[in-house]
Amino acid sequence: MPGAPNRPPGNTPPPPPVPAVAVPPEKKVLRRLAPSRVTLSLDIWRGAPSSDLVSPLERAEAAYTAGDWREATSQLDALAVRLHEPRWPTISEPFRSLRVAIPFPQPPQWNPELQMTPADREAMHDRKTAELQLALARSSIEFARAKSLETADLAAPIERAAAALAGPGVDPAFYESIDPIWEAIRARVPMPKPPGTRGSPPVAAPTPPKEA
Repeated sequence: MPGAPNRPPGNTPPPPPVPAVAVPPEKKVLRRLAPSRVTLSLDIWRGAPSSDLVSPLERAEAAYTAGDWREATSQLDALAVRLHEPRWPTISEPFRSLRVAIPFPQPPQWNPELQMTPADREAMHDRKTAELQLALARSSIEFARAKSLETADLAAPIERAAAALAGPGVDPAFYESIDPIWEAIRARVPMPKPPGTRGSPPVAAPTPPKEA
C-alpha cells in the first residue's frame, strides 16, 4: 500500500511481565525456619531427632538471630537435603514437602511448564508456595495445640490467610497473616534436641535484629 511503512510482518511482542514484589530475605528464612522446627519436633522422632538434623537447624537459627540470611538459607538447604535421606522415619505431609525437591526424570516435552509464559509460570509457583505455607501453618498450629501450647490467638490469622487465598493468585494480605503465625510458632515451640541433650528447660527463640 502506498505510503505504508516498510515493516516486516510479525506478531506484536507481548508486554514485559510486571515485576514481582521482592520478598525480604528474613521473611523467606522465617517461612522455612519455623515449620522446620515443628518438623523436627514431630512424634516420629520420639523426642530426640538425630544430631545430623538438629545441627543444621541450630546453625540456621543462630544465623537468623544474627541477621545472616544467606547463612541461614544455606543451613536450611542442608537440612532439606538431610531430610530426604532414606534412613529417617516417614515424615507426614505437609512437612514432608520441606525436603529438597528431587523431580522424577522425564523428557522435557512432558513438562507442562515449558508451554507456559514466564509470567504464568511464576504465578503458578507463587500460588503453590502460598498453598504449601497455608497447609504448613495449619498443621503447625494443630501440633502446637496438641502439645498444650498457646494457639487461641492464631485462629483469626489462619482464617484470614485462608480467605486471602480464596481467589486466584496470591493476595498480599495472605503473608500479612501468615508471617505473624510463623513468628509465634518459632517463639513457642521449643527447639528440638538430639539424643543425650534432653532435660534442660525450653528457651524462647531470640528475636532477630530489626532492619533500620
